[in-house]
Amino acid sequence: MGLNLDTVRQRLLARRAALVDEDRLSEADRAPVTLDQESVGRLSRIDAMQVQAMALASQRRRAQERERIDTALQRLDSGEYGWCVNCGEEIAIARLDHAPEVPTCLECARGT
Repeated sequence: MGLNLDTVRQRLLARRAALVDEDRLSEADRAPVTLDQESVGRLSRIDAMQVQAMALASQRRRAQERERIDTALQRLDSGEYGWCVNCGEEIAIARLDHAPEVPTCLECARGT
């Protein structure tokens, strides 16, 4: 494999740390919406609830990405990194360079 696995590990760890930081920063957006019903209009309440829903969706996406990163780090530790978990073929270096957490080759990702 032509990838420097130490560099891959550092990229994965840096991205994971960034996701954790993003979670910490967005905690205020996920707080329950508490607005005074008499002083705030209906549209403001709807807007606040939409912001909260978007923040929760972003949190779920970050959690899924952290899970993919953790799995990629486990594959690095076991020596299975860079090999498709479905078919066992080597994953293209360009694909891993673009998204180091991917577990499958392009053919398996397409479902072909």
